[in-house]
Amino acid sequence: MNVLVFDIETVPDTESGRRLYQLDGLGDADVAKIMFHKRREQTGDSEFLRHHLHRIVAISAVLRHADSLRLWSLGDAEAGEAELIRRFFDGIERYTPTLVSWNGGGFDLPVLHYRALVHGISAPRYWDTGEDDREFKWNNYLSRFHTRHTDLMDVLSGYQARAVAPLHELAQLLGLPGKLGMDGSQVWDQFQAGKLEEIRSYCEIDALNTYLVYLRFELIRGRLDAAAWDAEIERVRVLLGSENKPHWRAFLQAWH
Repeated sequence: MNVLVFDIETVPDTESGRRLYQLDGLGDADVAKIMFHKRREQTGDSEFLRHHLHRIVAISAVLRHADSLRLWSLGDAEAGEAELIRRFFDGIERYTPTLVSWNGGGFDLPVLHYRALVHGISAPRYWDTGEDDREFKWNNYLSRFHTRHTDLMDVLSGYQARAVAPLHELAQLLGLPGKLGMDGSQVWDQFQAGKLEEIRSYCEIDALNTYLVYLRFELIRGRLDAAAWDAEIERVRVLLGSENKPHWRAFLQAWH
């Protein structure tokens, strides 16, 4: 198994908002308010910004490689956006993993595309569609129906928008804790309050929930049998108990 499950957290890209809307002299909080207002004017109700106006502040991942399992947030709390994105794509260059996400095709990857473009970050393995490796013509990271990137939300809904389920609710249906103490709507406020470590911890929990849903998906499609599934679940429990991290411990305690 060579799998990289990932999740990102974002805030308004106020630098771009300042440039696009001629808002020089305004602070980030005021620029973000204007960006949200303009988006609400466009949609009629939603303030959720278009993909190219997000800035990535956290990327968390679960890596299952060889006999190891790792859960972490890329970089450290002081790392800039470019470093986080570079580390993400460097991992793909190194491992060529199966990428797994929840709505990664609809949100996370498009944001990563735009932000890699902004920072000029090279990722030839990720962008290959068969020009360098012929196998990638038939299974690459970019095609919606290929499995090298498995967007679980997309696959489990049968690619039907009306059938989409929230990760938090589906995780709870499987006896998992789901989100703990924060949701995506709070990230901007937490970021303004300087609580980046809390955002990184929240992002890790989303990646962890996604990985555990993926293991169940592997079970139902026959890639894991019952014994192998039990072993993978135990591997996760051992990992969460191996370090004294409050959000890991809270997840383990809430896990039925």
